Amino acid sequence: MFFRRLFLAISLLTASVGAAWADTQLVMVEEKGCIWCARWNAEIAPIYPKTEEGAAAPLRRMDIRAKRPDDITFARSLTFTPTFVLVVEGQEMSRIEGYPGEDFFWGLLGKMLSQANVDISG
Repeated sequence: MFFRRLFLAISLLTASVGAAWADTQLVMVEEKGCIWCARWNAEIAPIYPKTEEGAAAPLRRMDIRAKRPDDITFARSLTFTPTFVLVVEGQEMSRIEGYPGEDFFWGLLGKMLSQANVDISG
């Protein structure tokens, strides 16, 4: 009985943490033929889900020409690719337009997460 309750408590805790993470995402707006998107895909994409940032704001991809998702409110139009939009509870908090290179990307993303009060400490 004790272990069943312990398992239930851990499951509920895990579900609530997962739900909190699901409320925050990093939307990558991209398009076919975008060389900067390809560069991001080569340099960052393989490691992003393994990072604290990736755990706190899972990546969601979106083609710039696709219909805008109903569950996200963007602050303004999407013009450039790649554009990385930090979304919390369906609302755009901030964005990076373009890919400034690996070193700048991590710094800018960290600043965006911090300003949105997204905890990346795991």
